[in-house]
Amino acid sequence: MVRLLKAIAMCPARTPVRPGISFQRTALLLGAMAAALIGGPALAEKRANYFNDPFLQVTKGIADCPVPEGPMITEAEMRIQAHVRIERGTRCYLSGRCRLPNSYLYDKEIIPRVEKAIVADGRFADTSVWVEGQRRWVSLKGCVRRKEQAEALEQLVRQLDDVEAVINQLVVRKLDR
Repeated sequence: MVRLLKAIAMCPARTPVRPGISFQRTALLLGAMAAALIGGPALAEKRANYFNDPFLQVTKGIADCPVPEGPMITEAEMRIQAHVRIERGTRCYLSGRCRLPNSYLYDKEIIPRVEKAIVADGRFADTSVWVEGQRRWVSLKGCVRRKEQAEALEQLVRQLDDVEAVINQLVVRKLDR
C-alpha cells in the first residue's frame, strides 16, 4: 500500500490516473480505502459492557493483582447473546424460581449485598476481589493469599439470598518475600 501511494505521489499532478478522475481525488479515495481497511477491524472489535452487568472491586489488599476484564463483549457478541439472555432470564420466572420477571434483574441488588457481606466479614482485607453478576450467578475474580480464603469467600457468597450459583475464579497469590 505504501509503494502504491509513493507511486501515485510521483505522477505529475495534471495526469489523471484514470480518465475522468483527478490525481487528488484518486489519492483521497486510496487514503479513505486504506483507513477503512486498517481502522475497520479495530472499530468492529470495540468491547463494552452492553448489558450493564454489575462488576465491581470489593477488596484491594493485593496491589499487583491484575484487574479482570469483567463483562466486556463485542457488539457482535452482544447481538448473539441478546436472545439467549431474554430466554434464560424469563425461564426463571415462568418456572416459578424467580419472583421478578427476569433473572438478570436481581444482579443490581445482589452485587452490592455481596460487597457488604465480604467487607463486613473482615477476613478478606488482604485480598483483591472483584465480583460480577449475571442472572443471579456471582463470579468471584481476582487474587487471594490462601486457598482457604477462596473457599471461604465462595461459601459466604453462596449463602446470600437470591444467589443461584457462585463461580470461583480466584487465584492464590502468595506474598513476595
